[in-house]
Amino acid sequence: MAAASIGWRQRLRQEWLLLAFALLVVALALLDPQPLADYRRWLQIPTLAGLLGLLVAIQGIRDSGLVQHAAGALVARVHTLRGLGLLLVASTALLSTVLTNDVSLFLIVPLTLAIGGICNLPVARMAVLEALAVNAGSTLSPIGNPQNLLLWQHAQLPFLRFALAMLPAAAVMFALVALLTLAWLPKGRVLLESAQVDGHAVSAPLATGSIAALVAMVLAMEYGHALIGALALTLAFALLARRSLARIDWLLLATFAAIFLGLGHFAELPLVGRGLDRLALDRPLTLYAAGIVASQLISNVPATVLLLDRAHDAIALAVAVNVGGFGLAIGSLANLIALRLAKQPQGLRLFHRVSVPFLLVCAPLVYLAWRWFG
Repeated sequence: MAAASIGWRQRLRQEWLLLAFALLVVALALLDPQPLADYRRWLQIPTLAGLLGLLVAIQGIRDSGLVQHAAGALVARVHTLRGLGLLLVASTALLSTVLTNDVSLFLIVPLTLAIGGICNLPVARMAVLEALAVNAGSTLSPIGNPQNLLLWQHAQLPFLRFALAMLPAAAVMFALVALLTLAWLPKGRVLLESAQVDGHAVSAPLATGSIAALVAMVLAMEYGHALIGALALTLAFALLARRSLARIDWLLLATFAAIFLGLGHFAELPLVGRGLDRLALDRPLTLYAAGIVASQLISNVPATVLLLDRAHDAIALAVAVNVGGFGLAIGSLANLIALRLAKQPQGLRLFHRVSVPFLLVCAPLVYLAWRWFG
């Protein structure tokens, strides 16, 4: 009994974010009850369904051995830790512009973990760098993250015009991430444990099926059928790859559901709305600061929804909430995904030690670049 009690206490400490937002959901429901339709809207079922589908597909790719095989091939060709780290960071940023920020993390973070298992790459540092890189890379593209997609559709701008308007901000962000990568990673060479490279067999049927499932899920999300896609993938894996389905991080889904409900409700409290009405959001600097601060409090996607109807410049708001993805982990849900996938001891503390100063440096530089070149 004592061992079980200790185990539960450790699990609760690990799931503190889930518990905190679950308490927020309950508190707001008691203090400010709303119709059931509002809770369904705040829950963002398509987003949760998309996350479930991605988890299913990526778990299949992991279990197939393909990630471990790719890790060995990559490490064998890159010989310095800084070169390897910069390659992973650049790949994360590039993928996030075309596959969205969460998909790129689901691909790169497992690869990083596999690489860390066969060489001396500092995985905890790489998880932080990849979280920063995905925020930088996704800033450029109208489909790179949810807030850009929302603002792009709201402003009805051409795809290329939106991307060009975001280019100065994205360029500054990525340059800072690249410099941090070179400064923070050690100078040494990759020390390859060759005995671990050759020991990973690849299950071709599971690998092929899981990659097809990932592509199908991305397409389903793109065309508004995330729920159907997630249910189809879950059913297929339940029939054909039950072990992979059992290893999915279901508590991650529960955590995001609690975050969506709690922050969605909080953002629509009358007191919050009245406070925003007093701000002069027609001023670029005020809107920029408001977007960053709101992102630190309620994450950048809810912050976008909160400020959307009050902002006179969709690009200014887009720059602000993308910068707001740095700083506190809650600033971007991509940060939470990266840390959760990496599962590194003290990962959250390490993230804040780097990301908060990064925000303080990045925010004024991005604002100057955007105002000068935008």
